[in-house]
Amino acid sequence: MNEMLSRSWGTLALRGVIAILFGVLALIWPDLTLLALAALFAAYALLTGAVLAVGAVKNRKSSEDWWLLLLIGLVSLGAGAIAVVHPALTALVLVLVMGANALITGVLDIATAIRLRKIIRNEWLLILSGVASIVFGVLVFLFPDAGALALVWLISLYALVTGILIMALAFRLRAKTKTTVESDRRVGPDRRMSAAHP
Repeated sequence: MNEMLSRSWGTLALRGVIAILFGVLALIWPDLTLLALAALFAAYALLTGAVLAVGAVKNRKSSEDWWLLLLIGLVSLGAGAIAVVHPALTALVLVLVMGANALITGVLDIATAIRLRKIIRNEWLLILSGVASIVFGVLVFLFPDAGALALVWLISLYALVTGILIMALAFRLRAKTKTTVESDRRVGPDRRMSAAHP
């Protein structure tokens, strides 16, 4: 799993960028209609799901835990597909789909982080992202009939927070990968020289 995440830090970074863009667009779009929110959420969920699913499948041979990222991707793809197939969903149903997506991906993010805790540092960033998703999902289910403006602010905040946390994890993984590659390069010639001069 560590090798897969280290190799696919770009996948995580792209997931974070998509979440941040979704959050910013939801915040700055004046008079966001339900149809526009459904389209925005569908694009966000489909892009996130595709990025994670492709990243997981590409790295399936390097890790036995690749299926966790695939599962998160499939959940997002499913939620996005629902929003595309039924764009005229009532506000309540759309909000519940978003909440369910957040709850499931939050639990899966935390499960992934727990599996990583002995392998990498900073897995707490993924745990925080999962917690933020779960909190958002719980709030949606507790207050599904919140006003439209409150809902947009809540969705935006959720997307921004999770996006920033995932981006931070991606760049820490990138730094770790870069450090590992550089140390391997430094160790390699030393080993060859010691073998040549016993």
